[in-house]
Amino acid sequence: MAIKIQETFSIKAPIDEVWRFLLTPDQVVTCMPGAELQEIVDERTFLGQIKVKVGPIVTKYGGRVRFSERDEAMHVVKIVAEGRETGGGGSARGSMGSVLKSLGPNETEVSVESEVEVTGRVMQFGRGMIEGVSHQLFQQFVACAKERLERPGEERAAAAAEAPRAHEAKPINGVALVLKVIWSWITGLFRRKKRPAD
Repeated sequence: MAIKIQETFSIKAPIDEVWRFLLTPDQVVTCMPGAELQEIVDERTFLGQIKVKVGPIVTKYGGRVRFSERDEAMHVVKIVAEGRETGGGGSARGSMGSVLKSLGPNETEVSVESEVEVTGRVMQFGRGMIEGVSHQLFQQFVACAKERLERPGEERAAAAAEAPRAHEAKPINGVALVLKVIWSWITGLFRRKKRPAD
């Protein structure tokens, strides 16, 4: 089953700083829930793992991420990734492309388009739930990236140096994310029901 995600957001930081952040794996991984960078194979290829916790069970996926395109002039970067569930039959393959656009000297728009194909035990949640969880994870990444890049210059540099050392790959709490997705669906349903009466 393929899951597609398209998102656009803005960060109050110069385009060159956002670009450098996206091309620095040990910085990006600190904003990805459950992710851990294990090895830098070369300037384009990286090995890592991601942990997912559902109840008492913690599942690990190990895999490879590679930059398939890096166009600094156009500020376009594309990556491809593939991984397998440790000790299980699940797998994941995907691609993600990001396009940066300067909105001013201190603001950058980031457009992201990704597609992931997953198999294995995670499929029991169904497409709707997986898409909802994926959206929640992406929002967590965006919030972290903004918090990191929107700091004043000196604080930003210090945070960038400290982040890889301080980062601990805590497993993604699948139950918490599922509950958050359900709550978002319920509140959205109530908002839709209230509109005709307004």
